[in-house]
Amino acid sequence: MRYSALQILKNGLTGNKGWKPVWRDPEPKKSYEVVIIGGGGHGLSTAYYLAKNYGVRNIAVLEKGYIGGGNVGRNTTIVRANYLLDGNLEFYSHSLKLWENLEAELNYNVMLSQRGCLLLAHDDGQFDGLARRGNANLATGDDAVLMGREDVRNFVPYLNFDDARFPIRGGLLQRTGGTARHDAVAWGYARGADMQGVDLIQNCEVTGFKIAGGKVLGVETSRGYIGAGKVGMSVAGRTSQVAEMAGMRLPIESHVLQAFVTEAVKPVIDTVISFGMGHFYISQSDKGGLVFGGDIDAYNSYAQRGNLPMVEHAAEAGMALMPMIGKARMLRSWGGIMDMSMDGAPIIDKTPVDGLFLNGGWCYGGFKATPAAGEAFAHLMATGSKAEFASKFNLNRFETGHLLDDEGTGARPNKH
Repeated sequence: MRYSALQILKNGLTGNKGWKPVWRDPEPKKSYEVVIIGGGGHGLSTAYYLAKNYGVRNIAVLEKGYIGGGNVGRNTTIVRANYLLDGNLEFYSHSLKLWENLEAELNYNVMLSQRGCLLLAHDDGQFDGLARRGNANLATGDDAVLMGREDVRNFVPYLNFDDARFPIRGGLLQRTGGTARHDAVAWGYARGADMQGVDLIQNCEVTGFKIAGGKVLGVETSRGYIGAGKVGMSVAGRTSQVAEMAGMRLPIESHVLQAFVTEAVKPVIDTVISFGMGHFYISQSDKGGLVFGGDIDAYNSYAQRGNLPMVEHAAEAGMALMPMIGKARMLRSWGGIMDMSMDGAPIIDKTPVDGLFLNGGWCYGGFKATPAAGEAFAHLMATGSKAEFASKFNLNRFETGHLLDDEGTGARPNKH
C-alpha cells in the first residue's frame, strides 16, 4: 500500500478498516545470505539499502523485542550536521542530505522538521570555536550562521540573557537541522525493507555465534539456529555484550542516557537549542511537550532507567538557560543504553572474524546518523570496502591513534 491524502481520507471515512499490515511477520528460515542483529533504525536501514542498492534480498533482521523498541524509540529526535572534524564532518553532512529526501524515498512520513539547531556560546573561547565549526560546515556545503549576542536575543528572546554565571556571547545556527519522529523512522525503514523482501523477525534474541576456521557460519537464537553467509551487528548499547559472544572485546562502554518531556504547553520553542555551559538540549514536540536531555549517567549500566542526580542536572541546566520552563510539569522520563566509544565517534568496520561486521559506538549521535549509517554499513557488507563518507570509522584507530575526538575530551567515554 502506498500512502496518500486520498487513502487517509478514504480510511478516515470508513472507520480506518482498510489499512493493511505495514510489514509481514514471517517465521525465520534455516539460513540467509545476510543476517543483521538489531531491529532498530540502523539495522533496518542497513537491510533496506542492502536490498535496494545491491539487490541482496535474502536478508533477516533479528530483533529480540519488537521493531522500534530500542534506542531508535528512546531519544530526543535531533537531526543535525554541525560537526567539526574530518570523518564526522562529511558523514553527518551526507546523512542530513539523506534525511531531506527520506520521506519521498520511503513514501512514509517521518515528520522531519527542519526547524534549525542553535548551539550557544557563553565566552569568547566558545564563540571562536563555533566560528571555526561554522566555517568547516560551510566548506562542506552545509549551512551555518554565526550569531552575536543581539542576533541570538532577536531569534530566541525567551532565553536568560541576565545570568551573570552563564552570559550568552552568541551562537551558531544550522537552519537545516531540526527533528524527526523517531518511531516513524523505524516504521518507515521496516516497511521499506519488508517491501524489498527482507524478513523482519521479532522476539528473536541472539544467544551465540557459530564460528569455525575464523569465519562466522550463523547465529544461535531463542527461535533456533539460523545460518548466515554474513552477519552484521547493529545493536547499539548491547554492542559489547553481543561482540563478547563472538570472542571480541571492544573499546566501548555502555551508559544510560535519560531524556524527559513535559506536559503540553502552547508553542514557545520553534527550534532546537543546546546550552553551551552544560550538556543540555531542548526542543518542543508537535504535541506541545518540551523534550530535553543532558549528560549520560556516569556509571556503566545496561538498565533502561536512570537515577535522580541526572534528573536534577538536566532540570538545573534548563532553569539556568530559560527559567520560564520552571512552571511546566515533567510528564515522563525514559532511558536508552548508549554504546560509548573511547573517542566519541562510531565504528563501521569489519571484525577479525571473517564475515562478521560491526556498526556501533554511536554515543549521542546514533539517531541523526540513521540513514547514512545504514547506507555505509550496507556498502561495507555488500562490497567489502568502505563508503568514502564513512572511511574513517575504523575499529583499529584506537590502536593507531587516529582518533575522531570532536568534543576534545580525550579517551573518556563517559564525557562524550
